[in-house]
Amino acid sequence: MKKYISKLLVISFFTLGLMTVSCEEYLDKAPDAGVAADDAFGNFISFQGFTEELYHCTPDYTKATWVCDWNIADELLATTGANWRLVVAFDNGNYWDWLNSGWGQSYIGHFGEGANTNDDSFSKNYYNLCWYGIRKANVGLENFEKLIEATQEEKDIIKGQLLFFRGFLHFQLMSFWGGLPFIDHMLASEKMDFPRLKYQEMAELVALDLAEAAELLPANWDNTAAGQRTLGNNNQRITKSVAYAYLGKNLLYAASPLMNKVSTGNASYDEDLCKRAAEAFYNCLKLSDSGEAYYQLTDWESYETNFYTLDGSIPGYPETMFTSPAYNGGGSFYTNFSLYFPPGLGGDGNMISPAHSYVKNWGMANGLPLEADGSGYDPADPWSNRDPRFYKSIVYDGVRIIQGSGNEDYRFANLQNDGNYRNDGTGSRSGYMLRKFMHLTINNTDNEGRNIILLPAYLRLADVYYMYAEAVLHGYGSATSSYPGYITAVEAVDKVRARAGVPGVDARFLASKDAFMEELIRERAVELSFEANLRFMDLRRWMIAEQKKYKEKTAIDFDRGEDGKPINMKERIVVNRVFESKHYWLPLPTDQVNLYPELYQNPGW
Repeated sequence: MKKYISKLLVISFFTLGLMTVSCEEYLDKAPDAGVAADDAFGNFISFQGFTEELYHCTPDYTKATWVCDWNIADELLATTGANWRLVVAFDNGNYWDWLNSGWGQSYIGHFGEGANTNDDSFSKNYYNLCWYGIRKANVGLENFEKLIEATQEEKDIIKGQLLFFRGFLHFQLMSFWGGLPFIDHMLASEKMDFPRLKYQEMAELVALDLAEAAELLPANWDNTAAGQRTLGNNNQRITKSVAYAYLGKNLLYAASPLMNKVSTGNASYDEDLCKRAAEAFYNCLKLSDSGEAYYQLTDWESYETNFYTLDGSIPGYPETMFTSPAYNGGGSFYTNFSLYFPPGLGGDGNMISPAHSYVKNWGMANGLPLEADGSGYDPADPWSNRDPRFYKSIVYDGVRIIQGSGNEDYRFANLQNDGNYRNDGTGSRSGYMLRKFMHLTINNTDNEGRNIILLPAYLRLADVYYMYAEAVLHGYGSATSSYPGYITAVEAVDKVRARAGVPGVDARFLASKDAFMEELIRERAVELSFEANLRFMDLRRWMIAEQKKYKEKTAIDFDRGEDGKPINMKERIVVNRVFESKHYWLPLPTDQVNLYPELYQNPGW
């Protein structure tokens, strides 16, 4: 091989084969026959080829099937004709559907062919891939001493990646299912009796892997001899910054009220874990500040390229820190088109639309929430002077969709009562459309932009700033506190807001920890909207998902006045989400919990 892989987007030449659905089988299956261990692990090129399959253990969460669901909290309303959607099942409290959903549309537990690491996005299954990747990382670590033909830099890169993925994949599992066994060696024929750990116990083991990975990995692959071999294809590789960011995220999650409660009985933040998280985020951010790492906030003019591109390039850079490989670029149009458009624009009537109750998170251009004194919000002119991110994310009544001269009836978004974009069964159910991941010219009249590549990140630098702010707030006590020698919590939030031209957080929200946290919750809902199940994770870890405001999904009904502004506007509850204490964790597959007594089911399931 001239390179480890021609591109990270192509599957590595060395695979362990496809596994079946039991985590026991993933963890105890012997390495594939036919490749001698010394050949596979003896030199950097072959060992890196082995290691790169781990990148393919991360699904593209937007393309598990033709019309994929990944927002399963309070963000979206599905049409009544699409009651098979995962978001509908979760609204109804049926969390078993992560495993059994119609059309296998969940990347969490897709009905695909086991733990495929090929380049087909439809065959990805996160639950299975996590166990598969953990085993593969352990295989690599246990054979690490066979790496002879390599420089110290190359050895560090290999070990750093293996440790990162072992920690990261355990973290992904525990984020959905809570504390589980931590598997730190390759299993053979030993008895399966590994106990489920408390969340914080498991997080500490994950932290050890991620911390060591951060020490070993380069800040920028392009500045290494190994990375010189693959110049132009290094953006998606794991770096020191990514390891530090996930170290901080792992510690912040462990510190959060839900995780602290299941570990200690205390439903508040763990201050020490927050301080450790803040330090990890600081170590990540300072690499960008110094230029040692290339991650930076994307310019506002190019904001959409965080999520999609039209020129064939991979979206997200320089802001994306971690995402899946782009398994099938052509699928970006076909697998998401009908999610965003009503039939009159070419959709197939299975669309989703942002709930009005969620859209209210977008405040005003002056940086204030809608309901705050002095915000300037006018119910008679509700879509004027809003936060600039509103216009990048949401389609509201009157927005021009068709850019050419054809199809006059559908040229502008008709989202008022009886508008031709509005239909509970096939169109917008809420009075809005989602724009963040869609170029408007994809409609069937303009018929442009169909070379779109959609690849939203699992982790963006903006998220690291917000998580740093949260860790500092609860670790050091206030919005104006900081990790020693670095920016304050509020300065971190303001840095992201400034990118969009939004003024800093108003002083009234700095007066108390609770006040700033409320604004941080809203800010995360805006900037990180509809990305990577972040909202689902946030509402659970903060233990606020049971609150009424997060259970009621609403729509707006209105007529259009002569001046084009809405009149007779009323908010209407469409869905009351079912959320009980058992819904803080997904149920484990029944065949898994039957493997041995110590692997017990989550409470309530």
